[in-house]
Amino acid sequence: MNSDRIERCVMKLKIYIDGDGCPVIKETIEVAHQFKIEVIIVCDAAHQFIIEGVQTIIVMQGADAVDFEIINRLKSGDLVITQDYGLAALVLAKKGFALNQNGKWYNEDNINQLLHFRHTSQKMRQSGVRLKGPKKRKKEDNHQFIQTLTDFLSTRQVSF
Repeated sequence: MNSDRIERCVMKLKIYIDGDGCPVIKETIEVAHQFKIEVIIVCDAAHQFIIEGVQTIIVMQGADAVDFEIINRLKSGDLVITQDYGLAALVLAKKGFALNQNGKWYNEDNINQLLHFRHTSQKMRQSGVRLKGPKKRKKEDNHQFIQTLTDFLSTRQVSF
């Protein structure tokens, strides 16, 4: 094959964004478009997005409705951007990849601890304990996310 005809492409990887409260939608789309990867935003009716060149799926509001829509569409090897530990656990069970908004991977080594932390925090809140919310988002968080996503997509490229 002629070297000038060799093309770089990405396997049929899709990126799903849990659109409810995701702070890195724009960044995900920009990086994905550099690699010509399809991005699908899934959100409920309270968080509608209209972004040119990006498919948006709007589901009815309800507990975990967005999560179930993503899991029903997810194929092995797809990537999900989410802050939700429960969704991340389901993604991992389907052999997908799950990345949070700060560029940290959910994996088999950390998901059980994260789910336990979520459960413990929920029990504490139910008993009246006030817990601190998440730290204020910084520009460095966006840079870390972009770098992690770019590195991941770079390793998914194949030549033929």
